[in-house]
Amino acid sequence: MRLSRFYLPTLKETPGEAQIASHRFMLRAGMVRQQAAGIYAWLPLGLRVLKKIERIVREEQERAGAIELLMPTIQPASLWEESGRFDAYGPEMLRIKDRHDRDMLFGPTNEEMITDIVRSSIKSYKQLPKMLYHIQWKFRDELRPRFGVMRGREFLMKDTYSFDASPDDARKSYLKMFAAYLRTFRRMGLETVPVKADSGPIGGDLTHEFVVLAENGESDVFMDKALIGKPVPDAGTDFDGDLEGIFSDWTSLYAGTDEVHDEEAWSKVPEDRRLSLRGIEVGHIFCFGTKYSAPMRARVQNAEGKEVDMEMGSYGIGVSRLVGALIEAHHDEDGPKWPMSVAPFHVGLINLRAGDEATDKACAEIEAALEAAGVEVLYDDTADRAGEKFARMDLCGLPHQLVVGPRGLGQGEVEWKDRATGEKSNLKLDEAANRIASLVKTELDRLAQ
Repeated sequence: MRLSRFYLPTLKETPGEAQIASHRFMLRAGMVRQQAAGIYAWLPLGLRVLKKIERIVREEQERAGAIELLMPTIQPASLWEESGRFDAYGPEMLRIKDRHDRDMLFGPTNEEMITDIVRSSIKSYKQLPKMLYHIQWKFRDELRPRFGVMRGREFLMKDTYSFDASPDDARKSYLKMFAAYLRTFRRMGLETVPVKADSGPIGGDLTHEFVVLAENGESDVFMDKALIGKPVPDAGTDFDGDLEGIFSDWTSLYAGTDEVHDEEAWSKVPEDRRLSLRGIEVGHIFCFGTKYSAPMRARVQNAEGKEVDMEMGSYGIGVSRLVGALIEAHHDEDGPKWPMSVAPFHVGLINLRAGDEATDKACAEIEAALEAAGVEVLYDDTADRAGEKFARMDLCGLPHQLVVGPRGLGQGEVEWKDRATGEKSNLKLDEAANRIASLVKTELDRLAQ
């Protein structure tokens, strides 16, 4: 992609409302623009990151056996009246009326709607288990939206819903999602920790949050240091193996938010292994039994011929929130440091003298060779000053930078910079594209394991 054709409205100064790194850099790098309090337009650079996160989420959901569908954003209030949540949910729900004066709402979550969909067609235990998911924009009318996409009013969410004929089967669905979440976040280059959590308005006794450890986290996390760097289920996991073993291996080590912190359990963690840090919630999973199926009469006939309420669970991932969480976990004073799997482009190619025949030719050849190898390139072919180009490319946070200028070309070389480490070296012009393509592939393969 040529920068001269791309839409990248960067800002030199930090807007006054940006209080944390992710908000600051997303605005300055031209990833998003605020349209109203807590509501953002996603510009091309930010949308590319969002789509890559969405792809990883989708792949891991389908690996775990979930089937994708899409539910509407506007829901009839009658479904929420059936479950008893319409009045109980609170002012975060955006309530509206259509032209026929019927109560409607902009969905903050979808337990009621998916229950209605499934109860209309599933009548026997033989049709279960089922896990259905979608990735959809939602709205919650936060009292004080802040921190950019970290706490906005409109947000992109992945939510999965499981339906089973028995509590034991429902637990198995929960454990599948638990393992899938561990893999999902590790593939994005995120160190996440599953912690005991409060079920809030969703409900249920079995629930875990997945949190990213970051300085600007929204809650305190108390955890055993042994959870850091713990291996996740590998790519070969079919999610029909030792799910209880995976779950026990992770949850036997203490981790809890400030809401459910257990001082007695915490005191049993060896003192040299205790960590108290801040965390950002990026996922939350619930097993809540018949909380929705019972009042909404979502029933199946079991093996004994008896009608029973379906056992349910829900599993959310904040897709748009993850963009902010990734920046909070990976940045320096100059901008984000994107992990390869979610970077908007893999390589930033900088032409220090656009319009010069030799540098233009060298850049065009490198660009073509990288793209032929499947590497995504943002090529700065503008006539801007060198300092401006360097600052802008750091602000974009692309994993690799290649700098082509007359001086280096005179020696048959280009400069390479690793954005994550700041390491720099000179590469032979005729070897640069192959070298970078190999680095990109190696890192993508590592994160996919």
